Amino acid sequence: MSRPELIRSLQAAAERFAREAGELTLRYFGTDLDVEDKTDGSPVTQADREAEGLIRTRLAAEFPTHGILGEEYGLEREDAEVRWILDPIDGTRAFMRGVPLYAVLIGVEVEGAPAVGVAHFPALRETVSAGEGQGCKWNDRPARVSRVSRLDRSLVLTTDVEEILRRPQGAGWRELASEAHTSRTWGDAYGHMLVATGRAEIMVDPILSTWDAAPILPIVTEAGGRFTDLSGFATIRGGSALSSNGVLHDLARGALSGR
Repeated sequence: MSRPELIRSLQAAAERFAREAGELTLRYFGTDLDVEDKTDGSPVTQADREAEGLIRTRLAAEFPTHGILGEEYGLEREDAEVRWILDPIDGTRAFMRGVPLYAVLIGVEVEGAPAVGVAHFPALRETVSAGEGQGCKWNDRPARVSRVSRLDRSLVLTTDVEEILRRPQGAGWRELASEAHTSRTWGDAYGHMLVATGRAEIMVDPILSTWDAAPILPIVTEAGGRFTDLSGFATIRGGSALSSNGVLHDLARGALSGR
């Protein structure tokens, strides 16, 4: 199988698994959930665990030699050539409160490089998906970043303003938000997908886990934008993230760093 054929196969499977896991989460969405706090202080629900368990079951049946890194159940087959990276519910706090902006996230690395990304929003019935060299699609339509080239015409997003203000980029965020046309907290993965689909220009995440970043990098890149950590490296392991339409990336990074 050629690499493009492999990518298309992995992308189709990831879309299918994300939608199936999403249907599972909808059985719990808007209900009175039991919530536990993990060791890092983040919440987890039965829906998180069952959704990741479902995806792992599908992977065991269809791709038994592939590696897996998941938020809830950790790492399997670390040295595998293909690795699936899972966040069964991105935005668990939103999910817990019945807010529909949560997502099932699946990223796939091939030979250590992010190659496939799927972000499925079950309650919104939206799916954004991309594969290396295949472009980006939003509900099966081509998706592209916006062409806005001025900060004063841009929509700038972050997940939690108070969180970013506590960090070294806080003063830079104030500058960026003040120069933008509009700033909002349509955050978590949804903010990055708004950039990828041309509905926003910049999304800033001062904290981002590998399983959150894994699908976002290929999605934003294949949509014609840029995805880096806040230091400017195109990586899913930088611990932070800046998604943009590309044109405004360096301006945003400059503002955040105080330049």
